[in-house]
Amino acid sequence: MAELVVLVDESGTPTGTADKATVHTAATPLHLAFSCHVVDADGRVLVTRRALTKQTWPGVWTNSFCGHPGPGEPVVDAVRRRGAFELGLELGEVTPVLPDFRYRATDASGLVENEICPVVVARLASGSVVRPNRDEVMDHTWVQMADLLSTVESAPWALSPWLVESGPGLAAAWGAP
Repeated sequence: MAELVVLVDESGTPTGTADKATVHTAATPLHLAFSCHVVDADGRVLVTRRALTKQTWPGVWTNSFCGHPGPGEPVVDAVRRRGAFELGLELGEVTPVLPDFRYRATDASGLVENEICPVVVARLASGSVVRPNRDEVMDHTWVQMADLLSTVESAPWALSPWLVESGPGLAAAWGAP
C-alpha cells in the first residue's frame, strides 16, 4: 500500500495527496512534513545519520528523525509512528518548537525537498532504547544541544539543510545565545 503525503498550498491548506515514493523529484510540490528532536532525561538530544539508501541526503547527519503525516493524521500521531518505525522509540510529551518552519532545498542529485515542516521536541519515554531501522538510520549519538548548535554554525555542510535552516529557531527555543 502506498504511503501518501499531504500536498498543501502556500498557506498550508491541504490540496490533495501524492505517493511518497514519487513526490520527491526535481519539481517536488509543497507538502506537509515534520522534523523531530528527541530529548532524553539528561537533556541530551538524539542526532542520527541517514542511511546510505535514503533517496535524499543519504549519509548526512540530521535531527532525530523526520516524516510526513498521512492524510488526516495529526502531527503528534505521525511523530509517534515514525519514532517507533525509524528508531524503535516510545515517546512521551511532544511539543512544537517551530510550528511554522518551512524550507526548500536541492540535494546533490537534483532532488528537491519542499516542505512545510513543523519542528517538534519529543521526550524519550522512560525505559525506551534506540533500536535503529537500518533502512532509515545508519548511526546515532546523544549530544548536548549547545554542541549540536555549534556544529550547525561550524560545519553546516555535514548536516541536513533542514537542520541547518532551523538552527537559529532551535537556538532561540533552547535559550542558547
